[in-house]
Amino acid sequence: MSGVSVLRRSSTAMKILLIGSAGQLGTDLQKTNPGHPLVPLTHADIDITDAAESEKILRRHAPDVVINTAAYHRTDDCEDFPEKAFAANLLGPRLLARVCAETGARLVHYSTDYVFDGKKRLPYRESDPPFPLSVYGISKLGGEFAVRSQADRNIVIRSASLFGTAGSSGKGGNFVETMIRRSREGLSTEVVDDMIMSPTYTLDLAQMTWALLAKEVPGGLYHIANGGTCSWYEFTRKIFALLRLETPLKPIRSADRPAKIRRPLYSALGSERLPELGIPPLRVWQEALRAYLIEKGHLTP
Repeated sequence: MSGVSVLRRSSTAMKILLIGSAGQLGTDLQKTNPGHPLVPLTHADIDITDAAESEKILRRHAPDVVINTAAYHRTDDCEDFPEKAFAANLLGPRLLARVCAETGARLVHYSTDYVFDGKKRLPYRESDPPFPLSVYGISKLGGEFAVRSQADRNIVIRSASLFGTAGSSGKGGNFVETMIRRSREGLSTEVVDDMIMSPTYTLDLAQMTWALLAKEVPGGLYHIANGGTCSWYEFTRKIFALLRLETPLKPIRSADRPAKIRRPLYSALGSERLPELGIPPLRVWQEALRAYLIEKGHLTP
């Protein structure tokens, strides 16, 4: 199977192998699948840190496209267990990319805004040089290079601050649901107001992923996040406003809440590649948040 034949088939049905299908992004990729034959694999079905078994699974299914959403993203734990971070975020994706290159499949892999140091203070574009501050960021950047080095048509998508209806199993849900729960339990909440990011609805990210494959875009790096920027405090304030929750909310500085990981204080994402390809950007995060709250049943349409 040649690379050209895979690209030619991408305008019709492609056999998709989806790794991490039970996560919030994996769930939304299945929900928005435009009709491709899709094999969903959970962590119980495939552990990408097990190279031999993962290779067997990929070769047995012989997909046209592999979409990898699996990662070790417990960011504080990455500092304590770097070997786990690099196994899942670098070595696993490298193995997937190698097997895909050998079998003619195309790999779609997801990365993070944490590959930047936050000193730019403007939305980071694909051409901006990365400079990660943490083990997590370093391991994810290594995974990007590994995936792109194996085949120039592989796609690496950087996104940020994900929220989806399925929640993140590795993080026990998502930020939106945590804030809503705290409010309904009558708990006052302190949220950092000096860390700026791009909240991203996984349903929108999933739909854009399918759009890139349908358009047969060139390989390489893409930034995909909902439009606009905000702090975590501003994000929380919008959640409470939309739901009319009257909850004590206090802005604090990130220095007031020490953590093992060094996070970038500014990691908003912008894209120069999507406009070049004539692809409209995702809607702004405020609209995406409202859509999420409706989908989750917190709001009526």
